[in-house]
Amino acid sequence: MWRNTRSGWGLISIALHWLSAVTIIGLFALGWWMVDLSYFHAWYNLAPWWHRSIGMLLLFATLLRLAWRFMQPTPAAQGSRFERLAAHLGHTALYGLLLVVMISGYLISTARGRGISVFDWFEVPALISRLPNQESIAGDIHWYSALALMLLASGHALAAFKHHFLDRHDTLARMLNPSHSRRG
Repeated sequence: MWRNTRSGWGLISIALHWLSAVTIIGLFALGWWMVDLSYFHAWYNLAPWWHRSIGMLLLFATLLRLAWRFMQPTPAAQGSRFERLAAHLGHTALYGLLLVVMISGYLISTARGRGISVFDWFEVPALISRLPNQESIAGDIHWYSALALMLLASGHALAAFKHHFLDRHDTLARMLNPSHSRRG
């Protein structure tokens, strides 16, 4: 139940998936909102602090998720050959974009040589800083890759609903309930 099988996702994979999904949506909404805050707004400094802290925790969770995924079997994909290929490419692109968003966010935050304080619990050091136009270039990459990530994630969700409601596959059910995949 904790681990993946060839027939379904385990509880750890499911929890990491949904934790990531909710966090990504929340960070996107927070980022969209905070870029228009005026200097005198009460959240002007606090919103980016939350965004950076949660983003760094998401980066660590994503690295854990990728390690877990490589150590566990991947459940057999359903659908036509084209759908299985599209799913594989889509998942690879989701992980790739997610890493680009988080690494570019790190580069924005560390451009001036200061580390990132994660909820004042610990600091992630500035390993790369003071590159020419680092903050500006990383900012553009962060913004456009976040938009692309949200579009791709929306397509991912729509594909899950298509498989569930039109194709009557148990793809969505397997990502909601680890015991569902043990039934057949």
